[in-house]
Amino acid sequence: MSVNIMIVDDSLPMRTVIIKTIKASGFANARFFEAANGREALNMLQTQWMDLIITDYNMPEMNGMELLQEMKKDDILRAIPVLVVTTEGSREKVKAFLAQGAADYVRKPFTPEAIRGKIISLLGVDDLAGGAGDVPAGMDF
Repeated sequence: MSVNIMIVDDSLPMRTVIIKTIKASGFANARFFEAANGREALNMLQTQWMDLIITDYNMPEMNGMELLQEMKKDDILRAIPVLVVTTEGSREKVKAFLAQGAADYVRKPFTPEAIRGKIISLLGVDDLAGGAGDVPAGMDF
């Protein structure tokens, strides 16, 4: 399945682990984009369509919650599902993520099965042979 997935995390090793986990979960044909914080992610989203964004919460400059808040202000960006992958696990934080527009969350450390299940659910496919959503006009794919 070919999809565009953005990984937003200030830790290069964590971005690498997430990408390897996703590839090993059956998304070998996914196209990955990386950002070290929410601001970098927003800049990329101005020219590049994403089918899914996976973001950390704790990052410098613009954290995951602030990224969600900014995406919520844009009619196109708010439609992109966001999976929060974080060490934050309190009920209050989870409720705040969801209230700001996160589609779901996974707590670190995570299993490949947890990531795979969430991605399949968020992309709305029954299996990994399914297709991705339509790309809005003016966006690369």
